[in-house]
Amino acid sequence: MHSLIFGTIDKIGALFNKLQVKQFLSIVFVGLVILTNNVDPDLAAPSTIDRLEKMTHNENPARPKTTREWQKQSAETTDAPGERAKRIGEQSADAVKNFGSMYPDVAKNSARELDNNTNN
Repeated sequence: MHSLIFGTIDKIGALFNKLQVKQFLSIVFVGLVILTNNVDPDLAAPSTIDRLEKMTHNENPARPKTTREWQKQSAETTDAPGERAKRIGEQSADAVKNFGSMYPDVAKNSARELDNNTNN
């Protein structure tokens, strides 16, 4: 009976130590990953920012593209629900038109790739 109790205590202690080591190693690993990665968004090059700005505003500069632009437009039309509905309708129609203009190109490219894949 005495050896059974001490054996059980030893097994529980070994299991506890094993779990502690796993938790410690996982915390160390996550810490190393976080510390060795540079995830600061403020370090983007100005040329990258300019290129992204041009890409987002290349089709219709009047239509908001970023969250800040959407919030600004929402603040402008807070007291005018009719104006807000009109803008939403215009922008929705513009978005559908843009999406519709992309569809033929996507369909052609997809058909071409499908032909290439079936011929190989």
